[in-house]
Amino acid sequence: MEGSSSLSEILKFSSSEIKGWLENETNPILIPFRTKAKKLSDEMTRALENLGDASKMLLESSRKEIEEGTMKPYGRARALNKLAHLFLERIKQIEVPDQVSCESLLEFARETQEAFIVTEVDVKNWFPRISPYFASDRGEFLTVFGKAKESLKEINDLLTKECVKIKILEETFRLIDGLKTLEEQLVNLSNQKKKAEDEKVLFEKEIVETQQRMADLKSEGGISQIGQIDMEMEALSTEVKHSLQHLQKPFIKLQSLKLHDEASSLTPEEFKKLNRYVEKPFEALATEDADYPMLKQILQKLTNLMSSGKIKLKPDKERKAEQAIDKILNMNSLASLHQKSIDVILRKKQLSTSIKFAETKSILSSLQESTEKLKRRMESVESEKKTVEKAYNETLEKIRNHKKQIERNILGFTNKIIRIE
Repeated sequence: MEGSSSLSEILKFSSSEIKGWLENETNPILIPFRTKAKKLSDEMTRALENLGDASKMLLESSRKEIEEGTMKPYGRARALNKLAHLFLERIKQIEVPDQVSCESLLEFARETQEAFIVTEVDVKNWFPRISPYFASDRGEFLTVFGKAKESLKEINDLLTKECVKIKILEETFRLIDGLKTLEEQLVNLSNQKKKAEDEKVLFEKEIVETQQRMADLKSEGGISQIGQIDMEMEALSTEVKHSLQHLQKPFIKLQSLKLHDEASSLTPEEFKKLNRYVEKPFEALATEDADYPMLKQILQKLTNLMSSGKIKLKPDKERKAEQAIDKILNMNSLASLHQKSIDVILRKKQLSTSIKFAETKSILSSLQESTEKLKRRMESVESEKKTVEKAYNETLEKIRNHKKQIERNILGFTNKIIRIE
C-alpha cells in the first residue's frame, strides 16, 4: 500500500487492505455516531416498553371497571379497553434492531412513526369521549407517550443531520464485504472453468485416439478390402448401365405393355427380372445364370414386339436398341462384364461373412458407440464451460463496478483518491 493525504496522490490498496484502512480513517466519525445511535435506540426501546406498560395499565383499569358493571362508566371503559388493545398491538409490531446502523435506525424510526401517528389520532378522537373517567390513567399514558415522541424526535434529528454521510459510509463497508464475496466466487468459477477446460481436452484426446483406432481397424480385417470391392462394384454398375443404356426406353415400354399374345408375353419371372434391369441393372446382370439366359429371353421377345410394331420407337432409338440387342444376343458382348459382376459380388460375400470381418465390425461398432458417448459428454462439458464463463465474466464485471463505487464513495467521504487493485 502507498499512502498520503494529498488529493493529488493516488492511494493503492488490495481488496483485503481497504476495509482496515477505511475503518482507521472513519472511526473518529463512525464510533461516536454508533455510540449515539445505540444510546438513542436503547432509549427509544425503553420508551416503547414504558408505553406498553402504560397501555397495559389502561387495559387493567378498564377491565376492572367493566367487571364492576357500573352503568354510567361502562361504555367508556369498553372503549378504553379496546383502545388499549390497539395500542399494545401496534407497539408489539415495531421491530427493534439487533444492530444499529443508519438503515436499521431509519426503519425503526419509520415503523415507530407510523404507529405513533395512528395512536395520536386515536388519542385525540377517543380520550375526550372517555372523559371525565380514567383521568389519572389517561394523564399518565399521555405523559409516557409524550416522552416516547421526544425519543423519536431525537432519533429523527440524528437521521436528518448525520446519517446522510454515515449511510454512504455504511454502504461502502457493505460493498467492501460484497467485493470479498465476489472475489471468492470468482476464484471458485475460475477453478470450475479450468476443470471444464481440462475435461474437454481429455475428451478430445480420447475421441482422437478412438477414431485413430477405428481407422487402423478399417485398414485391417477386410474393412478396407470391402471398401475397394464397393468401388469396383460402383465402376461395374456404371459400365453395365452404359452397356444397356439404349435398352432402357424399350424396357420401360415393355413394362407398361398389355399383351394378350402368350407367345410374346413375358413370364412372371421374366417380368420380375425386367423390372430389376430397369431399376438396378448391375444387380440384375450379376444374379443371372451363365450366358444370362433371362436377359436373352427378354431381348428376344422385345425384338419380336418391335418387329411386329407393338413396341414403337423413334428411328434413331430403334436403330441403337437393335444394335445393342444384336451385340448381346449374337456377339455375347456382356460375357466379360457378367463374369466380373458375379466375381465381385462373390468376393464381397466371402469377405463379409468371414469370422475376422465379423469381429472387426463388432469392435468398430463398439468403438463408434464409445465415440458418440464421448462426443455427447464433451458437448455437455462445453455447455457447462460456456455457462461458467458467462458467470465468470458477469462476476468480473460486478467486481469492477463494486471497486469503482467504493472508490467514488471514499473520494466523496474522505476527499482522497484511492484505487483497489
